Parts: sequence; C-alpha cells; structure tokens
Amino acid sequence: MMRNIGGLGSETMRGRVLGVDSRTGDGVVAGDDGHRYTFRPADWAARGEPAIGIEVDFETERNRALSLFPLPVAPTAVTAASPSPGHPPRTDRNKYLAALLAFVLGPFGVHRFYLGRTGSGIAMLILSITLVGFLVSAPWAVIDTFRLLFMPEDKFARRYARA
Repeated sequence: MMRNIGGLGSETMRGRVLGVDSRTGDGVVAGDDGHRYTFRPADWAARGEPAIGIEVDFETERNRALSLFPLPVAPTAVTAASPSPGHPPRTDRNKYLAALLAFVLGPFGVHRFYLGRTGSGIAMLILSITLVGFLVSAPWAVIDTFRLLFMPEDKFARRYARA
C-alpha cells in the first residue's frame, strides 16, 4: 500500500519496527515493500516510544521512515513488550526482605538500594543525617514498608525487575 503524497516524492507505507537503539532512540522499520528504513526519535509522531514489533504507518524518503504512526492493534494481540500468558514476570528480589529492610533501616534508604532505586536511596540517606530530614524519611520508610507488604507479587516483579 504505497501512495504518493502531494507530488513531493515521498510515499506512505506500512511496516513493522524491527529494532530501536535504547541509547540514541534511532530505529529500523521493515516496510511492506521488503525494504528497511531508518528513523530518528523526531520521526516518531505518537506519544510514548516505539517498541519492537509495532505495526506502523509511515512516509518514506529514500531509505528514511518519516512521520511514523503506530497502528491500532486488536485487544487479543500480544505485543512484544508484554509477558506471554501463563508466565508471570519474575524478579530475584524478595518483597518481604525489602519490607523488612524498610521497617528496620528504612530512614537510611537501605531498602531503596536493595530494590535498585539508588537515587531515592541516596536522598533518604542524606535526609536522615539531619533531625528534620529524619522526620521526613522515617514516615517515608513506614509507607514503603506497608506498600511493599501489600503489593501483589506480579506488580512487584514488574516494578523491581533487574534491567
């Protein structure tokens, strides 16, 4: 399905995102014509970021894909980013250990370091040095303790999976 747009030499086509560089955001699309086209982050014309396997509609100019729009998918379709049915997400971190660390050493942010949230762990550690900061980080730790204890296992595994 290619058509010329306004005689400008560019054509529209459909294809599938083959890959996206996580550092630069540059990507490659396989067009329905069998050719591959490159794109840059500025070419993505929708909210969010492109993901591998997404069907897209785009304009071509030589070997470039411009104005990429994701096509709507049927609700039953499984996207590349979602886990397959029957295989819940897994993590090697333990939510009960994280909750125990939050309860015992929480104001110092130890549980945050354990969960891989080093930025907020450093913030809690710095706050706990002063009395006023400790009064902020202590309730924060108590809230984290209960939040971790009552968080469903699958949500915990998705949120705190190792990258």
